[in-house]
Amino acid sequence: MIIKYHSAKNFRNLDFVEFEPHPEMNIIYGENGQGKTNIIESIWLLTGFYSFRARKNSQLIEQGKDEAEIYNRFYSHMREQNAVMKINKKKEITLNGIKEESPRVMMGKYYAVVFSPATLGIVQDGPGERRKLIDIALSLIKPNYAVIMSRYLRVLDQRNALLKKMGERSFENDYIAPWDAELANLGAKIIKYRLDYIEQLSALSGEIYKGISSGREEFTFYYDFSKENISEKEIKEKLIADIEKSREADLKRLYTNAGPHTHDLVLNLNGRDARVFGSQGQQRSCALALKLGEASIIETVTSESPVVLLDDVMSELDEGRQTFILNYLDNWQVFITCCDPSQLLRSKKGKAFEVTDGRIKEME
Repeated sequence: MIIKYHSAKNFRNLDFVEFEPHPEMNIIYGENGQGKTNIIESIWLLTGFYSFRARKNSQLIEQGKDEAEIYNRFYSHMREQNAVMKINKKKEITLNGIKEESPRVMMGKYYAVVFSPATLGIVQDGPGERRKLIDIALSLIKPNYAVIMSRYLRVLDQRNALLKKMGERSFENDYIAPWDAELANLGAKIIKYRLDYIEQLSALSGEIYKGISSGREEFTFYYDFSKENISEKEIKEKLIADIEKSREADLKRLYTNAGPHTHDLVLNLNGRDARVFGSQGQQRSCALALKLGEASIIETVTSESPVVLLDDVMSELDEGRQTFILNYLDNWQVFITCCDPSQLLRSKKGKAFEVTDGRIKEME
């Protein structure tokens, strides 16, 4: 996929910006607070996912304005397409001139992978961040996964509501059994998707990390439900047993304690927990390896190279690691934000854009 033109109007501090990116390297530079990340964020939002910085639409609209608008012309699936997103109380998307029901229609049509300082939460924060990584990555290549996950979360909410009612007055266990069965049925599909995906991601990210660290360190990880090949039927059987086993605890806590909404991705660096024993630089490299692995899988599965968005990443890496990453990203369309572009400007191909006070200017 290649972005041919991008504009954002009334988006955060961007009154109006427009530019035509290079099909490969794009360096967006300027002082902090000028709007570099806002440009990256506006590109990302067209994937149909939430912002990597905010959940409230009001935070995305320039102060004093009622609505923001993002326009993008891109080449994907062997044809040129265009998308318009309007942001007010909700996000509205028009794809190729047709107004769609939800921005999620962009999943499977517009591919992007983003790495920002917040991405370090994959390694440093709790299991929720790692589940989010897997869920977003899978939804990009398997839109049906997002549908199943949405159904699972609805059933989970309904079961939790039922637990609260059961906590108020006595019910027979048979009353909750149908919800257990449906939770296990949907949960098994989710876990199977995750296990298959993580098997691919582990091999790719391990090799990428080896390159980033010049072979000095080993990065491995696994899904904490099972390390072995297991069928969907076997997953469902194990899951229903886990749900039934935790039912008493669920009634005490009024919450469902078993299922894919509680699982984790265990990250190890040289055989030890990367979250505990990894340095800041090592954790950053782990997160980068995961995101680059995600991008590689998108290309393999869809035959479309995703747009890679690297926000304030390269300045924290030494020259050797920068060189490896830039070489790895060769022939993909990349957007890199930074304050000092001097090292990156050595690249023989690409464009550089300076951002000042919410305005963008292509540099010679």
